[in-house]
Amino acid sequence: VQLVESGGGLVQAGESLRLSCAASGFAYDDYGVGWFRQAAGKEREAVGCVHVTKGQLHTAYYADFSRGRFSISGDKPESSNDNTESTIYLQMNGVKPEDTAVYYCAGGWGYACYPSLGDADYDSWGQGAQVTVSS
Repeated sequence: VQLVESGGGLVQAGESLRLSCAASGFAYDDYGVGWFRQAAGKEREAVGCVHVTKGQLHTAYYADFSRGRFSISGDKPESSNDNTESTIYLQMNGVKPEDTAVYYCAGGWGYACYPSLGDADYDSWGQGAQVTVSS
């Protein structure tokens, strides 16, 4: 499984930013993609996740801090009929300085994404994208 994040950068508080996670190489068409973040000196925390089955996104789950400000969506390359790859987006609206962190996407079987947003069932991780929010 390959996961490549992009879209990080420096933004001002209150602005929006969209991160992308190009996910490919799953051996199955039922997988979960999670978004996590880790701020300097802090433990990694879950942002949200989405379950993808046969190329269709199902219900996304969010952490308390991200619900209502962040949203997860996704699509497949137009020319692709491959249900084992997609691009998953994390749209971040109304960002705050405390959103500053390295953001990671992670992939695993579909059951990896569940409401309590654990990370134990993800077996592939991206390289991370730095998001810095200035006040």
